[in-house]
Amino acid sequence: MRKLMHGLSLCLAMVVSAIAAADTQWRTLDWIELMPAEDLKLLESLPEIQHEGDGPVTLPDEIMTGRVVPEMDNVPARIPGFIVPLKTVGDQRIVEFFLVPYYGACIHVPPPPPNQIIHVTYPEGIELEVLYEPFWIQGPLTISRTEHDIGTASYAIRAEAVTPYE
Repeated sequence: MRKLMHGLSLCLAMVVSAIAAADTQWRTLDWIELMPAEDLKLLESLPEIQHEGDGPVTLPDEIMTGRVVPEMDNVPARIPGFIVPLKTVGDQRIVEFFLVPYYGACIHVPPPPPNQIIHVTYPEGIELEVLYEPFWIQGPLTISRTEHDIGTASYAIRAEAVTPYE
C-alpha cells in the first residue's frame, strides 16, 4: 500500500509539472525590445553608414555598454535568431552558443551591441548543417553578462527548445 501511495504521489507530481509547463505563456520577443530607449534613440540618430574604405563599420562606444531593459529579466521568451557556436560536445552537438539577430554577426562582421546578443545554453545540444539557418529559441530570458573572445552578451537563456525558424 505504501508503494502504491508513493507511486500515485509521484504520478500526480509529474502531471502537475506537465500541466504547469504547458501553461507557460511564451512571449515572442523582437530584438528591438531588448534595447533600452536611450540606446534605440542613439541608434536611430546615427548618420547613414558609408561603405567606403577597408575598415569595418563600428558603432559608438556608448551603444556598446550593454545596457539592458530590466523588465526583460525572467521573461518566458521565444525569440528567433542565428546561432554562433561557442561549445560543442561529443558528436559535435552545440550546447552553448550566442544567439544573434542577423547572419554573420560575431563571425564576419564586428559583433552587435551586447544587448543584441543572447548567451544560450542548451544541454540537449543541437547539430547544425549550416550557420545561415535561423532558429527559434525558447526558455526563460535573464539579465546576465557573458564575455567571450567573439563578443559580449547582456542576456542569457537556458533553452528548453531550439527549433528551425519557419
